[in-house]
Amino acid sequence: MNGYPHYRKLDLKVAENTQIELFSFPNPPERTSKPKACGLRHLAFKVDDIEETVFYLKSKGVEVENIRVNEITNKKIYFL
Repeated sequence: MNGYPHYRKLDLKVAENTQIELFSFPNPPERTSKPKACGLRHLAFKVDDIEETVFYLKSKGVEVENIRVNEITNKKIYFL
């Protein structure tokens, strides 16, 4: 992860389409409102169409961050 050179990540495949990612940071940032802060920060879901999903959530009044591209996987992501 950019900006976090000394972290550990473990990927656990739970089922065919289910994966748990665990991260360990030796000195996590104290930010409490950002996805990379200390503690459980997010639950991720893979969707067929991210733009359609974001549009649907926004139409229901859910506040969603802008879609961005993960710098490592080059996949589109967003956070609630």
